[in-house]
Amino acid sequence: MERVEAIAREILTREGGYVNDPDDPGGATNFGVTIHTMRALGLDLTGDGRVTPADVKRLTYDQALRIFVDEYFYAPRIDELPEVLQDSVFDMQVNAGANAIKILQRLTTSMGFTTRADGVIGPNTLAAVRAATKAAPDHIRDAYGIARRNYYYAIGDRRAKSRKYARRRDGGKGGWIRRAEEFMAPRYHLSLAEHRERVSAWG
Repeated sequence: MERVEAIAREILTREGGYVNDPDDPGGATNFGVTIHTMRALGLDLTGDGRVTPADVKRLTYDQALRIFVDEYFYAPRIDELPEVLQDSVFDMQVNAGANAIKILQRLTTSMGFTTRADGVIGPNTLAAVRAATKAAPDHIRDAYGIARRNYYYAIGDRRAKSRKYARRRDGGKGGWIRRAEEFMAPRYHLSLAEHRERVSAWG
């Protein structure tokens, strides 16, 4: 539990405080906890019978920490994944919900350990992930980090309003890309030139 809470605190630091960016489909967010999650949990902190941005603003650090651990780590069964993957998948679960698991499922399938990309960790997914980790113990973590990065770039390809999260105004790496690269070895980080080439079609 101490290790999990330590990872959760690192994620909380990355997420920061209250944000309500109209370009973010997640809506109002505080410490990385979205208004949608708070509604699903029935967290009416103002006591007015509704969960609104005002409730999101009232969310405390400790409440967010508990949500991270309970809802984003244990509930989706990330604790049952190989330890080498847990922090990266946990971080992605906070950032992108069930897409964190879908990315992992597609990765293992591409490695020859097929499982359905449904965003749910069940027996088949656990077997595939464990087999893939055993087959490539020194590479699975980096491979997942690269898959995360590709996912973020693909969002930018599809949705112009989201490009600011992957590319800074000066053309450098945005927060999404830097976040993905935190979980892979430096040798797999893209150079600034490579990053700019990847996003050149965005205009």
